[in-house]
Amino acid sequence: MENYLKEALEIVKAQASVRTMTEEEITTMVRKLSEGIRAISENSAGTVEESETLDPKKAIKEKSITCVICGKSFKLLTKKHLASHGLTADEYRESCGYKKGAPLVCKSLQRERRKKMQDMRLWERRGKH
Repeated sequence: MENYLKEALEIVKAQASVRTMTEEEITTMVRKLSEGIRAISENSAGTVEESETLDPKKAIKEKSITCVICGKSFKLLTKKHLASHGLTADEYRESCGYKKGAPLVCKSLQRERRKKMQDMRLWERRGKH
């Protein structure tokens, strides 16, 4: 197991050097990678447990949103990524139990966008034309 853990740590270290990751994301990624590497090395890649399906309520975090289908983390889920799973944004929201029109972005980006729109005050400009 020790060898698998070292390999997983190297991969996670490389990932953490290119994007900000929470402690929870790092821990989860190390665990999943080491289990996956072990399974592959034992020629039983099909036995990697899928029982750890992601809870949609926990998928949207402060600095990332995790795709419930494939488990990859992003700042926002794009149409292109969802299309790779054969879904539209509305179909994804429905399958995950999110409200219709709920933003598929991390919380920090959502706040940032909301503030930017409030600062622009578009509702005041509309009446001046």
